[in-house]
Amino acid sequence: MDNWDEIKTAYQVARMGTVSGAAEVLGVHHATVIRHIDALEGRLAVKLFQRHARGYTATEAGDDLFRVAQATDDQFSQLVGRIKGRGTEVSGDLVVTSLVSMAPRLAPVLTAFQQEHPDVVVRYLTGDRLFRLEYGEAHVAIRAGTVPNQPDNVVQPFVRLTVGLYATKDYIKEYGRPDLSGDTSGHRFVCHDAADSRAPFNKWLRSHVSEDQITFRSTDVRALEQAVTAGAGVGFLPVIEARANPNLVEIMDPSEDWSSPLWLVTHVDLHRTNKVQAFLSFLKERSKDWKVL
Repeated sequence: MDNWDEIKTAYQVARMGTVSGAAEVLGVHHATVIRHIDALEGRLAVKLFQRHARGYTATEAGDDLFRVAQATDDQFSQLVGRIKGRGTEVSGDLVVTSLVSMAPRLAPVLTAFQQEHPDVVVRYLTGDRLFRLEYGEAHVAIRAGTVPNQPDNVVQPFVRLTVGLYATKDYIKEYGRPDLSGDTSGHRFVCHDAADSRAPFNKWLRSHVSEDQITFRSTDVRALEQAVTAGAGVGFLPVIEARANPNLVEIMDPSEDWSSPLWLVTHVDLHRTNKVQAFLSFLKERSKDWKVL
């Protein structure tokens, strides 16, 4: 692409959601913003935005372009900072991804990091989808399971994610404590709705109880955890949270199979930037007491 100004303009429209917002950030007239977008869409022969009354929303093609533009913008800003002697500056978007079950631990860390660096805008993305670091979808990804092997990624061991089997005290009072090594009839269980879930603990539970005993199901991890704490049945919770809840009873010691290593993953092009290094150092310091997550 031979005109970075047009890409930069479109990127700011995607960030701000409006032409006026992008114009203010860029310090140009809104007519210039519109002209750049029209020229870029004409050159690419594709629509990058859906126009509506509230502003502009990126299309799928726009999302692809803007992820690359964001990564490029991060690298360029870092280069400018080093050239101008401002290499220690930590500002701009910080995009971190993880499983949603880590939110209770990570959200306070991200908040504390932002308090130390108020010019940082935190974007914390959760879900099962594998965010593509090479397209600039995230600065830092925290991933579970086998060691990630995508090319051009820097991978560091983090902590272990361990879940245990729990029920509320009220559930135990009404149904008794289940013996998973024997007869579990009369008990109710909470489990992922997908019978082919890859999580080892879900596979373990389905191999130990009958299908009709799984009476509360969901595709959302947090919904399942809320169901267990509400007394819907016996189910899995992160050990570090459950053991801090006095209303929960641990049914049995966690199996080694229920534990999964976590990895800190960054792309090689952004790994050494001050923003990423500052956050990684901060996270490692704050997680020293996370013996089990």
